[in-house]
Amino acid sequence: MTERFDCHHCEESLFGKKYILREESPYCVACFEALYASTCEECQKPIGCDCKDLSYKDRHWHEACFHCSRCKSSLVDKPFAAKGDHLLCTDCYSHEYSSKCQECKKTIMPGTRKMEYKGSSWHETCFVCHRCQQPIGTKSFIPKDEQNFCVPCYEKQYALQCVQCRKPITTGGVTYREQPWHRECFVCTACKKPLSGQRFTSRDEFAYCLSCFCDLYAKKCAGCTNPISGLGGTKYISFEERQWHNDCFNCKKCSLSLVGRGFLTERDDILCPDCGKDI
Repeated sequence: MTERFDCHHCEESLFGKKYILREESPYCVACFEALYASTCEECQKPIGCDCKDLSYKDRHWHEACFHCSRCKSSLVDKPFAAKGDHLLCTDCYSHEYSSKCQECKKTIMPGTRKMEYKGSSWHETCFVCHRCQQPIGTKSFIPKDEQNFCVPCYEKQYALQCVQCRKPITTGGVTYREQPWHRECFVCTACKKPLSGQRFTSRDEFAYCLSCFCDLYAKKCAGCTNPISGLGGTKYISFEERQWHNDCFNCKKCSLSLVGRGFLTERDDILCPDCGKDI
């Protein structure tokens, strides 16, 4: 007796008929399509065994139904893009959703490299220096009046020149006597220490830190022998080519302050009237 060969689902004989194996069990075509065939996303009909099943992210289409949702051109064996539930050919996707190049105003196609800055986009070959027209790429650049410049061109065209080293000032800088300086170039004429952010003074248009200025040019106090800078409102007394700090202008004998008082001199000393009585 011949062994039976039936459909696993409906148990109809499969002898002489087309069948499909699934997990080693045979099914007639009708049962297999009813139980396991995918439904086409476009026409909502089953994708039969005699049709090509095209799938993308767990969704399925008949080959004839796999087309651009906008222009209806076939997407079979062609690149495409997805937007929500819709599939689009690259032309339609670019026209509908891709960025436009700020320079040439043409669409930046999906998959091509683009440059972005402050919400604007460029083709890589269109993102160039306004002055030299060379591509900027990933190099540093400086925007100016809605144009982009590579750093060397910006420095040549716009950057101030330091009066000391004659090189461009690209960041920060110091203005002294209406002339621009690099911070690192604006130094004390004597000791060469940076003056930026420090108190300083000048002599003959040369800048000095307070320490060097006092050592070089300030008068010395006849009392303590330290320099009298005269800066910042420092008060001092001058008498016969000698100078004193206000705090040092005291009677030699009793140390009474003589600021605003009468006084007497004995050789290099100054005395209050009481101590000078015996002179």
